[in-house]
Amino acid sequence: MTDALTALDARASVTSVAQVMRDQGVGLVLVTDDGDLMGLAGDRDLVVGAVADGADHRRMPVGRAVRRDLVTVRADDDIEDAARAMRERSARHVAVVDDGGPEGLVRLDAPAIEATSAPIVAPTPDLDSGTASAR
Repeated sequence: MTDALTALDARASVTSVAQVMRDQGVGLVLVTDDGDLMGLAGDRDLVVGAVADGADHRRMPVGRAVRRDLVTVRADDDIEDAARAMRERSARHVAVVDDGGPEGLVRLDAPAIEATSAPIVAPTPDLDSGTASAR
């Protein structure tokens, strides 16, 4: 889990969030709504979700630009649970929550995740029989 956690309110402007990201040297922040985690905002989300659409990023709330397809685990879950959630949802980040609020963030490149990430074997079609088989 990341040591430094940056969580910002969904009502903060895209510009102010970008400034916090710059000042803290982070590329991803957790976005909350009344203390509950609602999504993640990365630098790309700010550009694609606000700037590219021509929105006034000084006034647009970051809550309109966040990724809402949030993958979460509970604070008492094992690292294997986080790794499994990441694989199943093809996610690079998993938010750690406790009572709905953010506690941390697990990244795909975290050493603990890399140690648990076994290759996934997808079934491939057996051309002779027309059925799928794991190879």
